[in-house]
Amino acid sequence: MAEEKQKKSAKEEKTTKTAKPATQANENTVLIGKKPVMNYVLACLTFFNSGAQKVIVKARGRAISRAVDTVELLRRAFVKDLQVKEIMIGTEEVTRGEGQKTNVSTIEITVTKP
Repeated sequence: MAEEKQKKSAKEEKTTKTAKPATQANENTVLIGKKPVMNYVLACLTFFNSGAQKVIVKARGRAISRAVDTVELLRRAFVKDLQVKEIMIGTEEVTRGEGQKTNVSTIEITVTKP
């Protein structure tokens, strides 16, 4: 009987850990992948048109250049008064399928609209 309660509480713990409320930073984040740059520009424009004052553009590895292209296109062609507030770079350690550990570069570009 006590063993069943421990199993139930362990299951409940798992569900509470995975269910996190969305924060303001996560709501205004655009994750860059392999799609065309204009898709990410439109995602940023959607955030700004819905009233957001700040958008964070995040990318890893080969997508970093696409993130920079996204911000530059957004700044030069669509939102003339857009300001680049912060650029953070870093490295994440990723374990591959073979068990190898490799380093992947990351970038976060924060843009704001006054």
